[in-house]
Amino acid sequence: MRLIVALALFAAMFPGVALAEADVHQLVGSQLSILWAIPFAGMLLSIALFPLIAPHFWEHNFGKIAMLWAAAFVLPCAIVFGPYAAAAETAHTIAVEYLPFLILLFALFVIAGGIRLVGDLAGTPRTNTAILAFGTMIASLVGTTGASMLLIRPMIQANRNRRRNIHVFIFFIFLVSNIGGSLTPLGDPPLFLGFLKGVDFLWTVKRMFAPMVVASGLLLALFYAIDTYFWRQESHRGQRHTGDQLRIDGLHNVSYLASVVGAVLLSGLWHPGIALPIGFGIELALEDLTRDIVLLVLSYLSWKTTPRTIRIENAFTWIPIQEVAILFAGIFLTMIPTLAILRAGHEGSLSSLVAMVSTSDGRAIEGAYFWLTGGLSSFLDNAPTYLVFFNLAGGDAHALMGPGSLTLIAISAGAVFMGANSYIGNAPNFMVKSICEERGIKMPSFFGYLLWSGGILLPLFGFLTWLFF
Repeated sequence: MRLIVALALFAAMFPGVALAEADVHQLVGSQLSILWAIPFAGMLLSIALFPLIAPHFWEHNFGKIAMLWAAAFVLPCAIVFGPYAAAAETAHTIAVEYLPFLILLFALFVIAGGIRLVGDLAGTPRTNTAILAFGTMIASLVGTTGASMLLIRPMIQANRNRRRNIHVFIFFIFLVSNIGGSLTPLGDPPLFLGFLKGVDFLWTVKRMFAPMVVASGLLLALFYAIDTYFWRQESHRGQRHTGDQLRIDGLHNVSYLASVVGAVLLSGLWHPGIALPIGFGIELALEDLTRDIVLLVLSYLSWKTTPRTIRIENAFTWIPIQEVAILFAGIFLTMIPTLAILRAGHEGSLSSLVAMVSTSDGRAIEGAYFWLTGGLSSFLDNAPTYLVFFNLAGGDAHALMGPGSLTLIAISAGAVFMGANSYIGNAPNFMVKSICEERGIKMPSFFGYLLWSGGILLPLFGFLTWLFF
């Protein structure tokens, strides 16, 4: 509470801060002090540091911490600008940005959790590489979360008898949990947020294809070489198998996944021009509301029609999605003033950041966009980081898909690809780590993982910068 009061006092010391016209309900970024970014920075630093320095405390109190940082923005905003302005900003962010994002993630999580691959797999280099390649391909259709939850348990089962198998799951995070989701807005949360901002669905497929193929192709080739080396070190390569044929339980959920794709596509192509007012000057487009309702209905159908035994055998729990929902609520709310400042560009308090990604004449430096977006995505969270740099580049989807297309590619690739640099770069990373450790696989520590990603991914990203940006 002392922190909240202090922030309110600091904010009140800057009388030039103002709101836009009453019917817009947006903070004027050019008149906001950098102090308004403190809750956002605190929220992201909490996510980065608490799991390292106080994991047990974080596990039991992350929701309280997230809400504390959210209150650290909302309450000072109410004091300085008035309760109505704070409520309007909060309602707009939740209704227009946070809920659509969470609903899509929830649908993919529930539906993918009802599909289970059953059978006897041997964790040979060819098999492992094939699983990684398949997961990389489907991640853009079912999401990095869905693909990770679908394939991590078969991958663990296939490699259960190998003494050296940690590298398998590290590359799994690289490819399936991150890079594979770079082709569609369904693949990774940053791209879906871009879709909500007006980026065409098929634009992402066409313009991200080349960077994704180069990155994943090089990683798969490197993995095959590393896995072959470790495979040859095994004292006994032959594994005892049951001879069970592969089969997929809960196959009907594939049709639900296809319906998710259809619902998202529909919302991007169908524009009836009808909007429903919900208060505070906010209107929800009929196509967006229809999409979200369809996604929730598909989630319910998957839950009701999938035998409970499948989810039990998949070790399905609500904990991962609950954690994501709580943390992202704090992130989205604390981002409000930061995004307003970034929208102000050279006139805002973060003009020095603008200068790093553009020349003196205003031309974008694509390589800087790629590395700055990716660098923050590595340790903070790639979805809000994407939004930050999307707005820094102007925030106009049509302009970014046209003359600024290379800039948008750099932002998209940085947010999605470099989410693999650390455990906290993307939501599925920690899910994969937790499931592996539950099955007795000793995953690297936070810094141990950084050694793997730094040694493998940073040279790869340097090559991609030279090749594309």
